[in-house]
Amino acid sequence: MSTHTENPTETLTYRDGIRLALEDELASDPSVIFIGEDVANEGGVFKTSVGLVERFGPERVRNTPICENGFVGVALGMAVTGLRPVVEIMFADFLPTAGDAIVNEVPKFRFMSGGQYEVPLTIRAIGGGTGRFGTQHSATGESWFIAFPGLKVATASSPAAAYGVLRAAIGDDDPVLFLEHKGLYGRKAAFDRGDAAIAPVGKARVLRAGGDVTIVATLLMADRAVAAAETLSEEGIDAEVIDPTWLRPLDLDTIAESVGRTRRLLVVEEQVHTGGWGATVIARLASDGAPFAKPPQALSLPENLLVPYSPPLEDALLPSVDAIAAAARALAH
Repeated sequence: MSTHTENPTETLTYRDGIRLALEDELASDPSVIFIGEDVANEGGVFKTSVGLVERFGPERVRNTPICENGFVGVALGMAVTGLRPVVEIMFADFLPTAGDAIVNEVPKFRFMSGGQYEVPLTIRAIGGGTGRFGTQHSATGESWFIAFPGLKVATASSPAAAYGVLRAAIGDDDPVLFLEHKGLYGRKAAFDRGDAAIAPVGKARVLRAGGDVTIVATLLMADRAVAAAETLSEEGIDAEVIDPTWLRPLDLDTIAESVGRTRRLLVVEEQVHTGGWGATVIARLASDGAPFAKPPQALSLPENLLVPYSPPLEDALLPSVDAIAAAARALAH
């Protein structure tokens, strides 16, 4: 959509990646509208929209009331009448408050119209632990909506993905739920800016090549998995790290190819394993006859514990770099 080609390969933060993706899409397409709670106030709660209302005005960068189901429904109306709205849900934990719109309206509208209407709607939601926000503001939400046909689900685990995947989501003619992680906003890396940096829809990202064990992880866990793989490399264990990026549609082929070589699989999730994308990956690979040398393993949140406010307890609950390395090490030996 955009023709922006300035500043190729800049070292920027994950937060910058989100902001620049929004800026470039707003600049390139006048039908893009950005709405959400406090998105126009001082650059948003998480400072991902700094300067956007000043540049594009309050008609295109608009604050909403605290009524998620209401303004997602409004965005659906925008999407089917010629606009390309981007909605911010301040915390992923609030996605269920828009459950009727996200589950029963947005993904079904094209089907119920007999294909007469496209629904180019992007819903951004900020999730994850490490922020000390307590149990009602720390969920990733990444597996809650992967079972609904008509809705795509994307994640971002790096500054480059924050930019490229969000631009892909906004440019898609179907609704996309795009998930960010608050614990990554300060992460810095060099990445390209421009149309060439738009990520392909439905394609996993191989973050690190390896031949001994396959680690599949998303969001903050993907970042930690790369760090764990570097630790393992010092021990002579060569771990491949894959970020699915798109949980729907899921690029199982990339994961299967890796597991076919390593014959060992570890999924790492910042959520409970039951009913999640990690369980889906394991089940589908197993049913397809993947040549596992050892049973696949999942490193996830405990099934019966909630995310605590206490910093030491929150840190202990989330899979750490050391815990990921230990789980992968046990599979490799």
